[in-house]
Amino acid sequence: MPFQEWEAWAAGKAQAAFYAETLADAAERPQRDAQRKKIITPEEMPWEMSPHGLIKHLVNEKMNARVETVDIYMQIIPPGSRSGKHRQLAEETLYVLEGRGYDIHVDCDLDLSTGKYLWVPTGEEKRFEWEAGDMIYVPPNTISQHFNADPSRPARLVSATNRIYKHSGLNDLQQLENAPEYEPGIQLDDELVRKYLRPKAEVG
Repeated sequence: MPFQEWEAWAAGKAQAAFYAETLADAAERPQRDAQRKKIITPEEMPWEMSPHGLIKHLVNEKMNARVETVDIYMQIIPPGSRSGKHRQLAEETLYVLEGRGYDIHVDCDLDLSTGKYLWVPTGEEKRFEWEAGDMIYVPPNTISQHFNADPSRPARLVSATNRIYKHSGLNDLQQLENAPEYEPGIQLDDELVRKYLRPKAEVG
């Protein structure tokens, strides 16, 4: 045979059409994308009471929108309350729409000494004050938590993260503490959402 290793690389009977399928996917994509939303109305943006707190998803890859690279949600932090605490590998930016408060960030170092993939907090907590109009940056692989410093009014933050981390197999997200309002299986309705949005003096 012309190739000495022929018996090795010619082994196997499985067949596939992976390249042809990729080619077909590329050809069909414009038509498929034409059916995806370029405008998302507030009614189409789902609410979630998550371990990280009350959030309204503005765009998510599960929402059939044309957005390819980012997930964005609005987070509401009730008066005097806080978000959950999490560590994520993806960097995150948040715009403060309303309110005032502060963030606590903790950097992490990678530890492979045990043969496992472990992120170890450095132990130093860094505090960053914010108010309406500010932009908050959370670096990659940072433990972060948001605190509403106003005892009477809610704070609203808009968070954006890049999907490339998740699509590259790096969806390294760890919830370390749940938001105080979180209850597993809680059903959000209009009245409950409005309760979190109203100033504390109006809640009754």
